[in-house]
Amino acid sequence: MPFDHNHHYHPALLRLLPPGPGRALDVGCGDGRFARKLAAAGMTVEGIDTSAEMITRATSAGSPGPGTVEYRRADVTTDPLEPEAYAYISCLASLHHVPFETVTRLRDALAPGGVLAVLGCARPSHPGDYARELVAVPANLAARLIVFAGDRLNGGPDPVAKAPVHMKFPPLTDVRRDAARLLPGSTVRPLVFWRYLLTWRKPADHPAAG
Repeated sequence: MPFDHNHHYHPALLRLLPPGPGRALDVGCGDGRFARKLAAAGMTVEGIDTSAEMITRATSAGSPGPGTVEYRRADVTTDPLEPEAYAYISCLASLHHVPFETVTRLRDALAPGGVLAVLGCARPSHPGDYARELVAVPANLAARLIVFAGDRLNGGPDPVAKAPVHMKFPPLTDVRRDAARLLPGSTVRPLVFWRYLLTWRKPADHPAAG
């Protein structure tokens, strides 16, 4: 059943966009769905992913405008990123595929005043986290049933390939600790559907990477 937990949070991520047009980087862009939404909001978007198949799919979908989207196959842990170039960097369910310290590369690629938005996956660490897990189970089932029913009424789901999935998630306590160390002033908010939202705005006086 094709209900997608990441797509559910797209509106929340779009609300974090800084005002005005600017450049955006979508890390682990997959089939480009969120990158296209950034372009629809007027951003000039670069989508990167390590999967050649996902880049091909994303490119074939085009761009809705008024902004533009360009995709390229790249590894965010090794490929160079232009320093202080982006007003907005998104990372949807892809940070757990790489060392958490990769956020320092994203931090350095943000322009002063720019926003980093990470929709991440993590294991529960506290009683409150486990309570959210219990709430998520029936909510997840209900959402999947609704989407499944809609697909049946419309001829079935599209037979498209999914992005690679990595199911080894860090504990939420580790995410909070490392975010506080590497991104001072960031916030980590637990969400339903086994996700958290990390947000960080680069201070105007943040020193450039040396």
